[in-house]
Amino acid sequence: MPKRNDIQKILVIGAGPIIIGQACEFDYSGTQACKALKSEGYEVVLVNSNPATIMTDPETAHRTYVEPVTAETVAAILAKERPDALLPTLGGQTGLNTTVELNRMGVLDAYGVELIGADLDVIRKAEDRDLFRQAMARIGLEMARSSIATDMEEARAAAADIGFPVIIRPAFTLGGTGGGVAYNPEELETIAASGLEASIIGQIQVEASILGWKEFELEVMRDKKDNVVIVCSIENLDPMGVHTGDSITVAPVQTLTDRQYQRMRDAAMAVMREIGVETGGSNVQFAVNPRDGRMLVVEMNPRVSRSSALASKATGFPIAKIAALLAVGYTLDEIPNDITGRTMAAFEPALDYCV
Repeated sequence: MPKRNDIQKILVIGAGPIIIGQACEFDYSGTQACKALKSEGYEVVLVNSNPATIMTDPETAHRTYVEPVTAETVAAILAKERPDALLPTLGGQTGLNTTVELNRMGVLDAYGVELIGADLDVIRKAEDRDLFRQAMARIGLEMARSSIATDMEEARAAAADIGFPVIIRPAFTLGGTGGGVAYNPEELETIAASGLEASIIGQIQVEASILGWKEFELEVMRDKKDNVVIVCSIENLDPMGVHTGDSITVAPVQTLTDRQYQRMRDAAMAVMREIGVETGGSNVQFAVNPRDGRMLVVEMNPRVSRSSALASKATGFPIAKIAALLAVGYTLDEIPNDITGRTMAAFEPALDYCV
């Protein structure tokens, strides 16, 4: 499929401030994507509140707004620039949450702005803990026993039913913000309240503890023709209970049998198809019981994530660049592999080394 000619101007949402040790991967990814879109002849408008980034260098986009990444600010930029499309998947959780709020305000419809890279249904199904849990049940993939809570009373009831310790996972958050492990009712009060406040929809998932299980991530890309590639497999050296962003990781995975890896690979592809990601990359996380090999789906991110930068560096496969090209109509079998120069992006990278 040729690139789309019905859109000329694209607004890219950046990730905003960079916390030390977190989120610089979105600058790396956003810069890649902006350059790719410019090289294809699109007019690129960027909004990012952090001037100390490569992404906000003058040559990265045609116009750059160093403004707060909020729905109100982005709405004003949309009114002024009138782009044809909005690409929200390169700004981490900030980009997704801002896009959801823009839609709630009616701004996207008012200005006729099309979402590319991920539509709202995809964002909701992946980020809303209850919708994601239902989606996994439909395709027969197991998750840890859990309950959804939207207030403290529901959180207390869920924890009492499941039993301590419990893991608190807020919806629509980045880097474990507002979440944690509650070992007793006192910790539950603090962590659950924090999670409910951090979630833009006021929702947390109270989950049975799988502390000590092995944790894995697969970086996956899919296009409109349903070509799917596993770009990279990543194993966390630290077990479940240490957030993946704080964990030491190694690629490719080291301790799975081939049968276990193939099962995980199939599961990741099934997740992509069920959630509906059609034009870009996602990160799917799994937990495996080291005693019996039981595999659970933990969560997925329908966007470029911190792992995307690691996977790109480890394999040479430029995830953000290719995600941007998929968003404007290309398919994986049409995009050349930057490393080989002869094969296409539809061929999965194979690592004969460890990173």
